[in-house]
Amino acid sequence: MRMRKKSWAEPFLAEHDEVVIASPESLKGNWKSRLNTNVLHVEIGSGKGDYFTQMASLYPECGWVGVEKNINVAAAAAKKAVESGNSNQLLIAMDAEKISEWFEDGEIDVIHLNFSDPWPKSGYKKRRLSHRRFIDVYERLLNEKGQIVMKTDNRKLFEFSLLEIAQCPFVLSEFSVDFRAEEHSEDVMTEYERKFVELNQPIYRAVWTKLEK
Repeated sequence: MRMRKKSWAEPFLAEHDEVVIASPESLKGNWKSRLNTNVLHVEIGSGKGDYFTQMASLYPECGWVGVEKNINVAAAAAKKAVESGNSNQLLIAMDAEKISEWFEDGEIDVIHLNFSDPWPKSGYKKRRLSHRRFIDVYERLLNEKGQIVMKTDNRKLFEFSLLEIAQCPFVLSEFSVDFRAEEHSEDVMTEYERKFVELNQPIYRAVWTKLEK
């Protein structure tokens, strides 16, 4: 069922341009300067913003950009970002299909894919954020030692992603099929992740590092 549009969402996003970037292409090549950082993290599919807001607080020396296409959900993420008072995070309330228009090649240090939509039907696999067509774009946008960090509760999506990215110029540098079996204070939980952990469901996580040319 489609989420009912929240009347406050679009006005809130429009009113808070200190956090929400309405024209992300205008910052292409200048995100680090805008965020006053040398390290840029981009979370694609930020949901309600728990992860990139808490990580921005945990790592104030880094810049954090969240991307969320659902306006209702993006507004919730923006609200958290505004309330946090963090000056090192920004939000793009748009579809990541256009991400190459927003960032310069080599501009991003880390791309985060947290609990992405698995698009389980085989005919929809090209919509998965870990499909080769997206990975090819990430490869261009990441710097020489850039990384893709993925967390999911979906085993089939995780397996698909491992096979898909194995065909690309990345090396698998970290791998876990039960990431939360141990405490990882350096990585906060998303809102979805917390629910899955409470249900004792395993969290799959992998980190891929771009191969140097």
